[in-house]
Amino acid sequence: MTRAIHHRPLTLLNASPRLPLIAALAVRFAATVTLWQRRRSTRLNLGKLDDRLLQDVGLTPRAAHNEARRAFWQI
Repeated sequence: MTRAIHHRPLTLLNASPRLPLIAALAVRFAATVTLWQRRRSTRLNLGKLDDRLLQDVGLTPRAAHNEARRAFWQI
């Protein structure tokens, strides 16, 4: 199973049919690390939102707390 790569340069590299195996692995590794960093940042920021802002995005404080506690590698 592959995951979508949303970073444009990585998408272009990953789409190339002529990448050597090591380059393809490096691209996937970079995409994974980028995804993990985005998740970590998002979860840290979610943990800082007040109740009013959480209500605006449709989350309870408990749901936000549970999401913010999750590790970056967890979906």
